[in-house]
Amino acid sequence: MTPVLEARNLVRDYHIPGSLLKKSKTVNAVKGVSFKVEEGKTLAIVGESGCGKSTLARMVTMIDPVTAGEMLIDGQKVDIAADGLSPEMRSKVQIVFQNPYGSLNPRKKIGDILTEPLVINTKIPAGERRDRAMAMLKKVGLEEKHYARYPHMFSGGQRQRVAIARALMLNPRLLVLDEPVSALDLSVQAQVLNLLSDLQDEFHLTYVFISHDLSVVRHIADDVMVMYFGEAVEYGSRDQVFDSPQHSYTKTLFAATPRVDVAAIQARLERRKRA
Repeated sequence: MTPVLEARNLVRDYHIPGSLLKKSKTVNAVKGVSFKVEEGKTLAIVGESGCGKSTLARMVTMIDPVTAGEMLIDGQKVDIAADGLSPEMRSKVQIVFQNPYGSLNPRKKIGDILTEPLVINTKIPAGERRDRAMAMLKKVGLEEKHYARYPHMFSGGQRQRVAIARALMLNPRLLVLDEPVSALDLSVQAQVLNLLSDLQDEFHLTYVFISHDLSVVRHIADDVMVMYFGEAVEYGSRDQVFDSPQHSYTKTLFAATPRVDVAAIQARLERRKRA
């Protein structure tokens, strides 16, 4: 089976121009990273701030070009610097950002935010765009009455649901989730994680999940890649990486990270619902 996403020795360098007092230099943000993600699976990318995981996310979502290496989506090589991107390829990969309020235009109503990807990338008539947006609101646990409201009228968890709904409007193959629950309360985190799991099952979605929260990663990931100074120092199944870490940095990272029992949070929420 062809993986939805395959990366082969991806490199991303940034050139910093010099000045009168400083020489120009090149920053090696990502250094030869390789991985693949099968359909319906979740790859979690973990590491401390500055390790290159968000830069990798920008390459996967085709925001930044790769400096070297190859990236394939559904077996098709993608090189935005050389070939550009078709609307069809653009629609295959979508992203959900960390800050739901910052990623939503505060001057637009939720309905306009959800239908905008369809306006840009398709020729679907206005009535059908509205119907799709209404249906997607229900899919993410919101209501039709929210269609005409503005982002500031929602809680953080609700805004992230809107962001997820917007990412799904084009029926993507791959969803990149860049710290999607780190700005939310623990109880809301559990709700959003359950939503992501349900949507993955329903739409056969493939996730690249970027996080520094190892308890969340252990809950949602199928495979885990640990990054350190732009390199993938450990890569394997979730159980392999968590139960038997091989690299010294992975061991240090696990030892230094507080643990949160997501399952316990979910159980507590279920008890409250029953009560």
